[in-house]
Amino acid sequence: MATLSGFSPPNPNPTPNSNFINPMLQPYLEQQQLGIQPDDGSDRGGGLDRAGDSSVDGDGESDGDKTIQNPNPNLSPQPSPSPSPNQIKLLHVSFNQDFGCFATGTDRGFLIYNCDPFREIFRRSFDGNGGGIGAVEMLFRCNILALVGGGDSPQYPLNKVMIWDDHQSRCIGELSFRSEVRGVRLRRDRIVVVLEQKIFVYNFADLKLLHQIETFLNPKGLCTVSQVAGSFVLVCPGLQKGQIRVEHYASKRTKFIMAHDSRIACFALSQDGNLLATASSKGTLIRVFNTHDGSLLQEVRRGADRAEIHSLAFSPTAQWLAVSSDKGTIHVFLLKANSGEVGNERSNSPDRNPSSMGSSSSLSFIKGVLPKYFSSEWSVAQFRLPEGCQYNVAFGHQKDTVVILGLDGSFYRCKFDPATGGEMAQLEYHNFLNPEEPF
Repeated sequence: MATLSGFSPPNPNPTPNSNFINPMLQPYLEQQQLGIQPDDGSDRGGGLDRAGDSSVDGDGESDGDKTIQNPNPNLSPQPSPSPSPNQIKLLHVSFNQDFGCFATGTDRGFLIYNCDPFREIFRRSFDGNGGGIGAVEMLFRCNILALVGGGDSPQYPLNKVMIWDDHQSRCIGELSFRSEVRGVRLRRDRIVVVLEQKIFVYNFADLKLLHQIETFLNPKGLCTVSQVAGSFVLVCPGLQKGQIRVEHYASKRTKFIMAHDSRIACFALSQDGNLLATASSKGTLIRVFNTHDGSLLQEVRRGADRAEIHSLAFSPTAQWLAVSSDKGTIHVFLLKANSGEVGNERSNSPDRNPSSMGSSSSLSFIKGVLPKYFSSEWSVAQFRLPEGCQYNVAFGHQKDTVVILGLDGSFYRCKFDPATGGEMAQLEYHNFLNPEEPF
């Protein structure tokens, strides 16, 4: 049973949507429109936002698998310099929910950065033995983060999720499991923890377990959740190879989609939860589905050779889809489906002009005669990076821009021209793990 200290229970009749802010989070959440002021380190109580003194400490006994306790367009992409003995090791990198910030986990702590303009916001190092953070999940732009230990000397056990309050510079709660945590996802009202074959959904206010989901083998911790008010959609692997499970919590419906014949390698959800993009271990085709009825809306081609897809990302309006892979190429595709129309169970309006839907092979006029490859839909823009590194991609807040994060410490901001297609223009490059800068 969970025991919580220093905690006021939430409103017994909260509004059932993601705009509801429970008392535990009220001091921390800020308006997303506000900018972030960097922490100069003079006040350890500083963070992304000023917070109150509310705290929650989890504690209890076993319950199933859970126990609660500066721009230069002439710069060309290049690998990071060889690490020096004093350089920190990067273990994790991920965007926050609106792609305006990103978090990094290292072998000594964690760092938070703003994307545009690019700048470090704050860093936290852990002294003594340990220090390794293998996963950092932000909650928009507030002081609350979810941390999981990692690396050769983890700061926390690998089977625990630590809820960190950066205002207090300490953990205010924890969730413990019988096996290693593979991933964490946050909403304002929920905490989602991913194990290798199980997913747990908790209420953020009191860490109460709400739902358990069995999944296919999921060592990469694949899972994603929607963030729009009034819609809680969770996507995870199903119980079969190539199958996706979609949970619509508002309507209490579960939808299974056989997305691929091969193992699921990556997927992404539009912010409103209406569209789902998936990739298999082959990495040649990306498929876009309607999450409500499971119908296939579009299929686009990354390439002909096998590739490991590292990340997929919808633009905020779901007009574009970005893809990164181990081939070192970022692709941007134009999407046919209108996310709002999909959410309304499709519009009866006629299809838009096919010529405006994106690039296709010049031999598409003999579709059905030659192999499917020749009639494939291709990306409208590409950006080439060094191969062999894992890259995460998202759309920037400026129009027609993408932001790319590499596990080699690289940060790119690029602009694409949907009218002409072709190579993206590089606007900005940074190595955010400068070996000359002490941690």
